[in-house]
Amino acid sequence: MLPQAEPTTPPTSVPVMSYAQMLERVRYDGAYPTRERAEDAVVAVLAGLGRRLTGEERFELAARLPRQAAAVLTAEIPGTAAGTGWEFVKEVAGRTGGTLATTRWDVGSVLGVVARLAGPELLGRILRQLPGGYAILFGRAELVQAA
Repeated sequence: MLPQAEPTTPPTSVPVMSYAQMLERVRYDGAYPTRERAEDAVVAVLAGLGRRLTGEERFELAARLPRQAAAVLTAEIPGTAAGTGWEFVKEVAGRTGGTLATTRWDVGSVLGVVARLAGPELLGRILRQLPGGYAILFGRAELVQAA
């Protein structure tokens, strides 16, 4: 009989936030006038990310998010085509009816907070899984080799 693997737990260095704290952080970072507007952005962006992210990284990220945020992320069924970061922004805009500029702002505001909750190691693995153009959405530089 093989020994069972212990469940993956987030490192203690990862800050833990409540959903209310996450919404306030997104509200502050995104300069949203209300908590409701920040929550709309969180739900739209995490649902979109849930349609893109697969594998162990999906579950590790969910474990580091507040329960309500994790539920939004994991409620979505990942698709087979991930698309670039810009295509992600366009998809979220299409689903919310927002402009591309406003949606890009929403995506950056939410994913910046998600990046802090994920931590550098997990974020690196998430970015390696996704196609080009996502690093900037998470507030990170994206280095590419010259052709």
